[in-house]
Amino acid sequence: MPYQSVNPATGKVLKRFKELTGIQLDKALRTAAGCYTTWRHTSFARRAAVAARAAAILRKRVDEFARPMTLEMGKRIDEARGEVAVSADIIDYYAGNAQRFLAPQKLKTKSGQAVIESTPLGVLFGVQPWNFPYYQLARFAAPNLMAGNVVMVKHASCVPQCALAFERLWREAGAPAGAYTNLFIGHEQVNKVIDDPRVQGVALTGGVEAARGVAARAGQNVKKTTMELGGNDAFIVLADADLDKAVQWAVWGKMNNMGQCCVAAKRFIVAARLYDRFLARFQTALAAFTPGDPMDPGTTLAPLSTAAALVSLLAQVERAVAKGAIVILGGKRIDRPGSYMQPTILANIQPSNPAYREEFFGPVALFFRVNSEKEAVALANDSDYGLGASVFTQDLARGQRVAARLDTGMVFINHPTWTAADLPFGGIKHSGYGRELSGLGIQEFVNKKLVRVSSLNAKP
Repeated sequence: MPYQSVNPATGKVLKRFKELTGIQLDKALRTAAGCYTTWRHTSFARRAAVAARAAAILRKRVDEFARPMTLEMGKRIDEARGEVAVSADIIDYYAGNAQRFLAPQKLKTKSGQAVIESTPLGVLFGVQPWNFPYYQLARFAAPNLMAGNVVMVKHASCVPQCALAFERLWREAGAPAGAYTNLFIGHEQVNKVIDDPRVQGVALTGGVEAARGVAARAGQNVKKTTMELGGNDAFIVLADADLDKAVQWAVWGKMNNMGQCCVAAKRFIVAARLYDRFLARFQTALAAFTPGDPMDPGTTLAPLSTAAALVSLLAQVERAVAKGAIVILGGKRIDRPGSYMQPTILANIQPSNPAYREEFFGPVALFFRVNSEKEAVALANDSDYGLGASVFTQDLARGQRVAARLDTGMVFINHPTWTAADLPFGGIKHSGYGRELSGLGIQEFVNKKLVRVSSLNAKP
């Protein structure tokens, strides 16, 4: 797929970029490997100084970094500014905590001394998605650079200007050449990078099919991987929930980033006692979203990221309806230039319907009525995915009880699934494996090396 910026609000091509030649790719790999030989021995203080400068640059020039996001994938400008800020927070978080997270751990042994040291692995390769063009990069790059690894990134082909901006950020912050490398490469070149003996680990954020290919290739090379994949997050509203707050958070959880988020609220599982009122208020709120230029802060409905994404999502809705789903709201393309879709609500989705198991990556909400807490938990767990879930109830003990029974990597009580630098992020089942962010995220690509010191008087 060619690397090009296409404004999804207008459909106009903004800029095109060439893929790297084989010679250019090999040079990039050589530079990264050479950088690692010195970066791995750079002190935490010096690494942290580079990271802190990167975070400061993001905060100082928010609009400069936010604008390409809006132009390339349609993110509303206020959300784009928020993403720049969150990315800076993540980088600062690891600048301030990496040394503590990776401090040697002393072990209690019967004799002598033993310690576990956390040492870097080497050159890491990340395959990253378009939906959060900086945040996704920050949560891969920041912990691994602070751990002493160096990173190479293949970003999504529709956000090349964001990819280049993030690479320039690290160079401007003082990172040496090869510490952070953007790669405009195709599928076969991805395999070449994974196969390269200089690359020691692979991280992917994307879909299940992409993960199968990348994980299999890495497995053939016996290389560590992490996979952060899709989600079909359940938004559970129990019978005792605060209806006003639940509806407000439901709208935010569904429509943030136009629903193009792996942890967006996707399946709304609502207690029968509240179902009709909840659905009516939710429908009214979604119907009020108005399409417009995402560069305009007053716009509430932005386009989807690409024309292909819009076509794919509309086809999903059509298949769901063909198999018995009922359209409560929307379901169509908006008649205007750009990749705009009506906010959509589907109901009457039976287990035989493909929609029951699919991830809808956009402004499409699936509604389910349940008659008990037990039924809500069973429905939430009846999914191939297991990324996040949320539970709304005024009884916190009940919320924690339900959370304990949900098969996901994350559960939020009285808040949609979301993210922060100090919270681990990741899932199970088809949502992948491994964790990013928090103290767990920096542990994925380090060698836990045992150093055992025996007494000089020890006898064989």
